Parts: sequence; structure tokens; C-alpha cells
Amino acid sequence: MTVALAHRTSQMATFHAMAIFKRTLALRAQGRDVISLGIGEPDFTAAPAVVAAMKQAADRGLGTYGPAAGLPELRQAIADFYGKHFGAPIEANRVIVTSGASGALQLACLALINPGQSVLMPDPSYPANSNFVMAAGGHTRLVTTSAQNQFQPTPEDIDAHWDANTSGLLIASPSNPTGTSITPETLKKIIDKVRQRGGFTIADEIYLGLAYDQTPKSALAMADDVIIVNSFSKYFHMTGWRLGWLIVPAHMVDPIEKMASSLAICPPTLAQYGALACFESNTLGLFEQRRQAFKARRDFLVPALESIGLSVPAKPDGAFYVYADTTKLTDNSQMLVDALLEKANVALVPGIDFGPAHAASKIRLAYTIGLDRLEQAVDRMDKFLRTQ
Repeated sequence: MTVALAHRTSQMATFHAMAIFKRTLALRAQGRDVISLGIGEPDFTAAPAVVAAMKQAADRGLGTYGPAAGLPELRQAIADFYGKHFGAPIEANRVIVTSGASGALQLACLALINPGQSVLMPDPSYPANSNFVMAAGGHTRLVTTSAQNQFQPTPEDIDAHWDANTSGLLIASPSNPTGTSITPETLKKIIDKVRQRGGFTIADEIYLGLAYDQTPKSALAMADDVIIVNSFSKYFHMTGWRLGWLIVPAHMVDPIEKMASSLAICPPTLAQYGALACFESNTLGLFEQRRQAFKARRDFLVPALESIGLSVPAKPDGAFYVYADTTKLTDNSQMLVDALLEKANVALVPGIDFGPAHAASKIRLAYTIGLDRLEQAVDRMDKFLRTQ
């Protein structure tokens, strides 16, 4: 007898980047030198001070269960960081440490979305976000965006797409896959529009520390009732440590902490002790050097892509992604990605991963490798494209 699976198992959006990553590993196992611009994982790993702090905590026997909302000293450090670096002084008790940003999104969606309600999200956006909404019983309504608006939603989009069944908005600034940000002025107008309708705004700020052209400012600097999702994975380069956080209004803390204590018990304790070292001055200095390295990669890659026929209609100002247009080369970005992987040994992600509106004409490239390898990747793509 085959047990029937829940409907949600077939409703989950496919993440094509992982299928490409699997194929990349298979080709490498065959001895091929595949350059991956696919997975959004920094090539930098956890800072030495973070590793040392985790080891010290392990040696002291501190790898036990901890508070469901995270270590008090880490919650305070995050609150202080937001006040000093992102223009948003907050109380530490509003910070909830989670098992990665994924754990933060799960808790936020479960706390805010009732079954059957819809949540507005831009197209393009990170595909897993829709799955968190769906797992909470809701569904996503995608808002088609344009290069003119940096592939970000506008206040007018809220007016045009909000209906009686809409519960809120989920945005990311800087965004995955575009690397673009919403200006503070526009962001405030968007949040105000949502608030006027009694809805919530969840702001994904996972890449906020990786800003290149302006001083990063949290959505909390525009409105104190925004729900913030962030992570130690990207700016702090702790991907496999599975540590993130929520910042929520005070009235949400107890309900979310109650859910967290059942769904996850607590965030990883040793990872938290390691993360405390992220906020030491020497470690922050290292992260700044790495941010500058990402900026140098962006400054090379954008014009290099345009020189081989891949235009960049909205220049990325943060994160480590380029959302490139393939229109001059093909009307099927999926086929182009497949061909580049199999024939040029360069792995990219097709636009279909991030929503239907721009699926056929866009690809995402992650500049999470060194400049030397980026140069090789562009050279390989250029040679392949010249033969087509």
C-alpha cells in the first residue's frame, strides 16, 4: 500500500538552482572543471574568531539546550548592531534568534497568516519564500516588477494588487535574485500603504550588510512595526551554522517564542556562542574587507557580462547577484543555462526559479567566487556564445 501524501508536497515550488548544483557536482565527479555561479553561498567561511569562540564553548560544555528565543547576550548584540549599523535602535527583547533565516520565516508566516489568506510578493523573488507562505496555509500573489523600478514593488503596486483576502507583504532589500534595493523613501510609502490596510510587512534583510553604493538602513528605521528577517549566513558567512533572527513588535514576542519552543526547542547553542564573536571590532573589520571584495567582483562582472551580450537592466547595489537579460541571445534562458553548463562548464540559474514574469529572458549569476575564476567564467561564456 502506498500512503497518500499531503497536497502541499506537490504544491511546493521547485528550486531549479539545486538541480543545477546537483548536476554540477556530477560533472565535477567526472573530472570536469565546472565554475559555479549558481548557488548563493559565499566562498568566505566563518571568521577565525567565530570558530574559536564556538570551540571554546564546546570545550566548556556549553552545547546544551538554550532559551527558545536565543541567548540573551546574542539578542543584545544583534539589537546593538542594528542600532549602530542600520539606523534602527531596538530593544533586545524584540530579537528572536532562530535556526537560520528559514526558521525565522517559518515562525513569522505561522504567526501572521491564516489559512486561505494571500501574501503579496514581487516577481522576481526567492522561490522558497512562497513555500513558507504555503506551509502556513496561505498562498502567494506575485506582483510583476520592472527594471525601471529595480525589479522591486512600488506603492502603486500595493494599491493595484491588494484585495479583501490579502494579509500582508513580503519583500527583500537587497533582493535575491536581483541584488537591488528599495530606496528608504519608497520603502516607507510601501509600508504605510500596507499598514493603512491593516496588513503586515515582512522585510527580508539577509543581504542588508552587503550594500555597496549607499549606507544600509533597516526598514525598522522607516517603521517600527515591520517584521525583520535576517541571518548569519551571508554577511557573516556562517551558512552551515544555521543561525538567523527575527525582529518583531513587542506583542509578537511571546506567541512566537511559544511556537519556537515547540517547533525547534532552541536555535543551535554552540553556533550562538560562535556568533557572539561576529560583533567584535576585529571581526567586523574582516567582514568589511570581504564586503569590499564582493564589491570589486560586482564592478568587474556587470560590465564584463554586458560586453558579451548579457545586459544588466538594473544594476545590483547589494547582495552578490547579477540578474542578467538574455534577450539579445535567446528567448529561452533555461536552454541557455543548460548549454552553458554542458558545453562551457559554467553553472548559472535560469529565470524560472524566481517567478514567471521574467522567466524566459533572465538568468541569475552569483559572484561568490574569486575574481580569477569570474574572469575564467566570463571568458568561457564568451567563447561559447561566439560559436552560436
